[in-house]
Amino acid sequence: MPGSEPDVMLGSFSAPGAQATPWASALAALRQAEVFWLSTVRPDGRPHVTPLLAAWSLDGLCFTTGGHERKAHNLDRNPHCALTTGTNTLSGMDIVIEGSASVVEDGSERGRAVTDFERKYGAHLTSPEGTWHRLGESVITGDVRLYRVTPTVGFAFGKLLKSSQTRYTWPSR
Repeated sequence: MPGSEPDVMLGSFSAPGAQATPWASALAALRQAEVFWLSTVRPDGRPHVTPLLAAWSLDGLCFTTGGHERKAHNLDRNPHCALTTGTNTLSGMDIVIEGSASVVEDGSERGRAVTDFERKYGAHLTSPEGTWHRLGESVITGDVRLYRVTPTVGFAFGKLLKSSQTRYTWPSR
């Protein structure tokens, strides 16, 4: 059910006295993160991992790619994937969102996602000098694919000083 809150549970690998990371905190971190890593499965079963931009939009994590890209071919065969983000240090929080990716076909939904991407990444997408200038236009016209990963399970890994592992589980959608 769209917009539903996940169930939250502290994992057994957490330090004594650790608290579960509230979903609101994990969602705020997802909204601030700039780089994500998408993991998909190749047709022969080998993993494929690639960095990309993503934005929380349409009740899931959204990202774009060309239809000819390896990740698109993988998702055509197997929509199950994971998006990860976080820090490359021993402090902060790392987040994993697992779910199924689907191409967003509806024009109004693509428009809402573009608004969320442009709000998040700003001049990188909106300025003529931006690295991904005109990406929004390409999403709107359908020249690139917009995927939404509908989450089924997620994890927040809090690091030093008290490590914690929080599990988020969404009701069946």
